[in-house]
Amino acid sequence: MNKLYPNAEAALDGLLKDELLIAAGGFGLCGIPEKLLDAVRDSGVKGLTFASNNAGIDNEGIGKLLRTKQVKKMISSYVGENKEFERQYLSGELEVEFSPQGTLAERMRAGGAGIPAFYTRTGVGTLIAEGKETKEFGGEEFVMEEGIFADLSLVKAWKADETGNVMFRKTARNFNVPAATCGKVCVVEVEEIVPIGSLDPDCIHLPGIFVQRLIVGSPYDKKIEFETTRERETA
Repeated sequence: MNKLYPNAEAALDGLLKDELLIAAGGFGLCGIPEKLLDAVRDSGVKGLTFASNNAGIDNEGIGKLLRTKQVKKMISSYVGENKEFERQYLSGELEVEFSPQGTLAERMRAGGAGIPAFYTRTGVGTLIAEGKETKEFGGEEFVMEEGIFADLSLVKAWKADETGNVMFRKTARNFNVPAATCGKVCVVEVEEIVPIGSLDPDCIHLPGIFVQRLIVGSPYDKKIEFETTRERETA
């Protein structure tokens, strides 16, 4: 089975339609599947729900799809760097389901493992728990969270072989692994394709069984979310 596609548009061919639930990897601008997200934007599909740690920043990452009004709902942990996200949420244009970071990662992991729900202490007694089932274990209250079962997973990685075995680089692994496993179809963009057998089996973070399609997305611009400088002190 050939998993390697020539570009993002080809890799997403036949997978995109309105009202999809998409799990996207990344943390801020680190490890985001930017070429795949650009292709989703350019396709014109709408009414999308994204499960992702955040929505990128204005005009980067999922923020690009917010600008084009293609996203109806975000399932996220942190959204403080995106003014358009804030504007759409406060005006009622965007639905937001806040999920603590560890809970969101576990919801994705649970979906990938076929686990429909689990209990956690995180969020008990807060707005996070409103409308959710709670149960007592060992004298403590827990809130039930549902696993995320996405229609499509979009992931950014460092290296892969042609069978889809994937390696991530350092913190760019972040949410990519759980996001990859919880989708019916997983599309991965990588910086480099290497020969089969050249990856150390002990260093493979995502086995190829989870990956259906691959693209090489490089070269990339290494974008910075915030650049803070100060005047150099005189010697």
